[in-house]
Amino acid sequence: MAAHPRRPAEEGPLHADFTGQPKFILSTSHLPTKTENAPIVGQSSIHTLDDLKKRRPREVAFLIAKLVLEKYFRADGEKKTDRPAKHQFDADVQVWRFPEVLRITEQWLAQCVTCKDDTFPQLLLLIQHAHSAAERIYQSIVHADPGPKRLLPIPKAYDTVGSTRGVDFDTVKPTMPTRADKCHISHVVADTESWEQKIALTLEDDDMKEVICYFKNDIHVGFTIPYTLSGDRRNYVLDFIVRLDDGHGRDNPLNLILEVTGDKDAAKKQAKVSTARALWVPAVNNAGVWGRWAFIEITDPWDAKKTIRSVLRNPA
Repeated sequence: MAAHPRRPAEEGPLHADFTGQPKFILSTSHLPTKTENAPIVGQSSIHTLDDLKKRRPREVAFLIAKLVLEKYFRADGEKKTDRPAKHQFDADVQVWRFPEVLRITEQWLAQCVTCKDDTFPQLLLLIQHAHSAAERIYQSIVHADPGPKRLLPIPKAYDTVGSTRGVDFDTVKPTMPTRADKCHISHVVADTESWEQKIALTLEDDDMKEVICYFKNDIHVGFTIPYTLSGDRRNYVLDFIVRLDDGHGRDNPLNLILEVTGDKDAAKKQAKVSTARALWVPAVNNAGVWGRWAFIEITDPWDAKKTIRSVLRNPA
């Protein structure tokens, strides 16, 4: 189920909320800034991005703000979610919003972009980074919108509602048996040697009376959230779904997406988490059809109880 941000043409002032948004990290681990071409015959040569580095910082903000407008602020309400090498203004782009979007873009560049060794903000002018930056900025605008609900999900045409009933598959990954009264699936299938197992033990602890039931997700279960990374459409296989009694009664549980942070690919992790937290969860909650949802990251499985209970104290 994808989240589709919807904004009508007539709007008040734009604001942005960067709270909880992960840093946009520019690193040579994802994009080298210097390469050496050493052919079998002939001289080797060094290629750098020095010409890109010479572009003015103000130009970075202008071009990204322009891309945000072209993709997301259109009088026809359409959202350009594709990532072509070039977007162009047309009659439906809300050009009068450029000063507001530029201001928010400059704030995002100052607060949310981290340049690691040998990188520089001008790398955001490369097409894959530019589109990712535009998506992040728009998500922050949607997150700050105090007006009527506009972020709505787009359900799949089939199998809109999944189930743990009938899950049956073989695996060579590490596994741990589960309590039948807490989990519908017989085993937790882990991606690590201890982290997921520790989370499962915490959720099954008799002291965690808030936990009604849970399951460890897997590609075979089929619960995925679509997201994009560097222009490629991917599916985020989230870690755990936990049903919690947060004071509304067991018949009206809070469905908590619990992500165990351990992904070494920082860009991939950022894309997945920001999509789930800023788009998918608000969209599904706005629809009001599939219950109440929340998202949380667990960075220390041995402190998971406190982290989960913090969601119950601060559901927003």
